[in-house]
Amino acid sequence: METEKINLLKTYLSLYINHTVVLADLDKEDSKYVVLDVRNAPAQIKKDQIKGALAIPAKDLKNHIKEFDKEKIYVVYDWTAGTTLGKEALLILLSEGFKAYELACALEGWKGMNLPIEEIQ
Repeated sequence: METEKINLLKTYLSLYINHTVVLADLDKEDSKYVVLDVRNAPAQIKKDQIKGALAIPAKDLKNHIKEFDKEKIYVVYDWTAGTTLGKEALLILLSEGFKAYELACALEGWKGMNLPIEEIQ
């Protein structure tokens, strides 16, 4: 029974990426990560996003899948880690054969740590 729990936790944790890993690579010109803001809210509700993120709502992700590069690693985020949009987006990306993770801290944690954000125009 304990082995099953451990394996389940390993699988669960493998879906997430830590913000420090993403931050260390994000400023590079040839960054291997593409950060996707998958919140479904309009820009006037969202107001800001992680600096450099592409805003593609989870509901529209399948329509944009052909624009993605299989050589990149996609990092999706939603408002909080407890919401499901990030997980829905992750499922779409992984099902289409992309390397992808959900950002462990979500937007709420990112902002709470005063990491780089930008206003949405």
